[in-house]
Amino acid sequence: MILDLQNIFKDYQQDKLIVPVLKDVSLQVEEGEYVAIMGPSGSGKTTLMNIIGCLDRPTSGTYQLAGEDVLRCKDKEMSDLRLRSIGFVFQNFQLLSRQSAVENVALPLSYAGIKKKERRARATQALERVGLGDRVTFKPTQLSGGQKQRVAIARAMVNNPKILLADEPTGALDSKSGEQIMELFDELNAEGVTIVMITHDRNIASKAKRIVHIIDGMITEGKDKEAENG
Repeated sequence: MILDLQNIFKDYQQDKLIVPVLKDVSLQVEEGEYVAIMGPSGSGKTTLMNIIGCLDRPTSGTYQLAGEDVLRCKDKEMSDLRLRSIGFVFQNFQLLSRQSAVENVALPLSYAGIKKKERRARATQALERVGLGDRVTFKPTQLSGGQKQRVAIARAMVNNPKILLADEPTGALDSKSGEQIMELFDELNAEGVTIVMITHDRNIASKAKRIVHIIDGMITEGKDKEAENG
């Protein structure tokens, strides 16, 4: 079990009001799975993603990531765990515009204290893995949307994280580029990469092996596609 959330609640305080966002969410993901968490705007999926990604803490519940008790970690330990274990892919790429593709991809390695020569070699290899070996020196302004997202995926994968966490990964792309990114996710998953993808798009969710629905802060179902087709 690579990811095990049990009885997760998350409340926010607005003035004197307590606003519940996640309500008794339990979710387990096995190593090598490809899971889509699907829900409409306001369903709590982004809050859930932030907790899975060690960017936020729940109000209550338990969370084990690759056997580590996340919620017992101090902030620095949680930051280290996030760097080691999770690769992030965002809707809007989050690339540094003045840095080349290879420099963007190497960023997590610099945070991890890897020496410059090895950083560049590993970042170049990651770009080759996503089909951008010929765009190493290009800056984001010289790349298409789909290419930017490939750079972002290379950056997410360069540290060999335990989980690839993708938030609306095709949201800023045209349909053809979106299809290509989904094909790349399929290839990565076939290589053994665990993928957890957040989306509101039914077509994108259908690319995953398992779909978990979240509505009003509660997980309502989680079915294997084979069982649905069954």
